[in-house]
Amino acid sequence: MGQGASFDTPDARVDAAAKGQASPVRLREFQKEDFEELLKLDQACFSPGIAYSRDELMHYLVRPRSTSLVAESCEGVIYGFVVAENGRIATNSSSMERACAGHIITIDVSAKARRAGVGSMLMAGIESRLQAAHCDRIFLEVAVDNLSAISFYKRRGYGVVKTLPRYYHRALDGLRMEKRLLI
Repeated sequence: MGQGASFDTPDARVDAAAKGQASPVRLREFQKEDFEELLKLDQACFSPGIAYSRDELMHYLVRPRSTSLVAESCEGVIYGFVVAENGRIATNSSSMERACAGHIITIDVSAKARRAGVGSMLMAGIESRLQAAHCDRIFLEVAVDNLSAISFYKRRGYGVVKTLPRYYHRALDGLRMEKRLLI
């Protein structure tokens, strides 16, 4: 999909209005005018020290190997976003074989859209993009005390591969989780 492309997913519905009407959610590419809304969402989703600063988030969103998807209603309400990178890594120096690993930098879903399929939709979209970029695996980091996120990732086929001591705030351990992709 090109810049600004999106697709509707009828299975992912969230409360779009005070009247309780459900609205389809669509995925589209990040656009620079989304930045302030995404920054607010990241600040709301994560505690200080884990949430990205303005400069950090912009850095990840615009890096050359970044892919960023936004989940929004047909009315333009942003419910979440995901940022990932793909990168080539050497796997066998003698044969110069190279593999591609995707790295999910962040996935943020607004409180009102949680448990409505938005996170799954974002993950499916970014996994598809990384697979199309020939990544054979995807990894991410999550705080050990974020049990709902750990459970979510496990349901999507991610497994814990490593504990990262004092990864957050130089105090809280993190987990590196990974999923293999079929390419």
